[in-house]
Amino acid sequence: MTREDFRALMGHHPGGVAVITTADPQGTPFGFTCTALCSLSLDPPQLLVCAGNNGSTLPVLAARGAFTVNFLHGTGRRAAEAFAGPAAERFRRVPWRPAPVTGLPMLPEDAHATAECRVDRLVPAGDHTIVIGEVLHTVTHAQAAERAPLLYGRRRYATWPE
Repeated sequence: MTREDFRALMGHHPGGVAVITTADPQGTPFGFTCTALCSLSLDPPQLLVCAGNNGSTLPVLAARGAFTVNFLHGTGRRAAEAFAGPAAERFRRVPWRPAPVTGLPMLPEDAHATAECRVDRLVPAGDHTIVIGEVLHTVTHAQAAERAPLLYGRRRYATWPE
């Protein structure tokens, strides 16, 4: 199985798009675009995020012990593209503000909702690490509540039809 064959296979399974964010002890924000995430448990409320081992965000997220998940809406494509691009440009291109509980970056203009999470466990898995987070607090961004979610599949972005 080649990397390209596996990517082609997984391209047939579209997923929702989120931006995962955190910050280092000096307050410098870090983040990445993520489609490999899902709910894990209701009691306690947990979600699962997969982070690339070679990215700049995972070591900061692990050291901080907390992160946010920004669930993007259809017009949040700019955030998805920015956080999939060069790290130095990510927070310059997308408006953000501190989340109420953790103070970590949230993207209210590009997200339906933001979940603030505490790292419960890190599980190595190939070239990624599975991050299990306990959801501490959620924020629903009212201005985006009715917008269709952003999806990614077949190497392109789309939204649900209304």
